[in-house]
Amino acid sequence: DADRVVFFYFDKTGAFRLLDGDKIAVLTARWINKQLKLAGYKKGDVRLGIVQTAYANGAASMVVKQDDIEAPYAKTGVKYLHHKALDYDIGVYFEANGHGTVLFSEKTMDQFKKRMAQPRPKVQKEAYTNLYYASQLFNQAVGDAICDALFVEAILTTQDMSVEDWDALYTDLPSRQTKVKVADRTLLKPISDETRLTEPSALQQKIDRAVKSVKNGRAFARPSGTEDVCRVYAEAATQTEADLLASIVAEAIYDEAQGVGGKPSGKWW
Repeated sequence: DADRVVFFYFDKTGAFRLLDGDKIAVLTARWINKQLKLAGYKKGDVRLGIVQTAYANGAASMVVKQDDIEAPYAKTGVKYLHHKALDYDIGVYFEANGHGTVLFSEKTMDQFKKRMAQPRPKVQKEAYTNLYYASQLFNQAVGDAICDALFVEAILTTQDMSVEDWDALYTDLPSRQTKVKVADRTLLKPISDETRLTEPSALQQKIDRAVKSVKNGRAFARPSGTEDVCRVYAEAATQTEADLLASIVAEAIYDEAQGVGGKPSGKWW
């Protein structure tokens, strides 16, 4: 139904490079932030946020936070991202699969439209014009791959950026995803954004200790919505550490959340 899009290219070595929804979200949020500054807005005048699920790569969050862009988590699923994005004057959200859009409040769009028509310095006028027409290009009701693709192409063209330049905005932290079969997934109770568990408390304590054992560690466990499994996400500074972290978390789930079948260990993935 054309509601999502990702980009790809082959680098100079011939390696396949994927630019997913995280890359689109970062490119979009940083461009909007730049236009707001060129328009003369000060910090806090317009609330800009990039809403992500816990599955978004940590490097994507870090690069936007360096620009003072808020980057909260929401529960997995586009409807939850959309709802959280409404908290902002401009809310950017994309799942890693490229499903997403940008939401502009009516007040903010009206302000852009009014100010772009007023006599202003050229740079400010162009920035307001860019922001207003960006709000008109995005489909703010649903994810629309054609609108999103056109917006990305417009940014790359007007900013004189190559796809390599875009890809170089940040480098993904190595990660590992897997799942562990459990007797009853309802025993696992996550907080609203699914980044932590409230129960079993002993499992979350083990995850916290494991995360601290590796550089740039981050990991979470969340119950599946459809089957009796617990899904695992882990990332770290190196692939070896990410794999190790995922393994430790998987074993902890098996021990603390009534795992079934063979106990995961070593390079079980």
